[in-house]
Amino acid sequence: MELLQEHPQLSVYLAENEAVDHGHPSIRREVERLQASTPDVYAYARAAYAFVRDAVPHSQDSGDPRVTWRASDVLELRTGICHAKAHLAAALLRAADIPTAFCYQRLTLGDGPEEGHALHGLIAVWLDGAWHRQDVRGNKPGVDARFSLSGERLAWVPRAEFSELDYPVLYAEPHVVVLDALKAAPDRPTLWRTLPDTL
Repeated sequence: MELLQEHPQLSVYLAENEAVDHGHPSIRREVERLQASTPDVYAYARAAYAFVRDAVPHSQDSGDPRVTWRASDVLELRTGICHAKAHLAAALLRAADIPTAFCYQRLTLGDGPEEGHALHGLIAVWLDGAWHRQDVRGNKPGVDARFSLSGERLAWVPRAEFSELDYPVLYAEPHVVVLDALKAAPDRPTLWRTLPDTL
């Protein structure tokens, strides 16, 4: 699939915004911690990815009812769904001058389309002159996502027969329909009922 930049300038994929508050002191401290143990941009990107994937539990997996959406809150509270974790990953990467985009998949909520669909959040990083999609959702039995610049290692591959799909657009900011749902939900069970199923 060809990935399509929403904006032609890479600089917009470094910007700070409401959800990606990479100027926040807690984000800056984490960036400094990660940079202290990584010799180059590639090692940093891999370490930032692994930190968000592994050190911030997906709230559904952990049973945490709290809803987060701002990167600094995701970091401080150590919880979030895929979209929130993508916001944190983008903040850590953008703060280190690595252009990072938001991208989405439409996936089923269970084993088949009869259980409904929801948008799944990913990021894409600009390294080696190309975009590479990454999934920081968090691994669990049956899910083995990995950081990769040589072929995608995402949590899921959409199944066309279940009306699942990849959206090719690379957004500079979290999509408004996702962000609005995150902001409005008082808890994760409510969010599960109100997450959009399409862009």
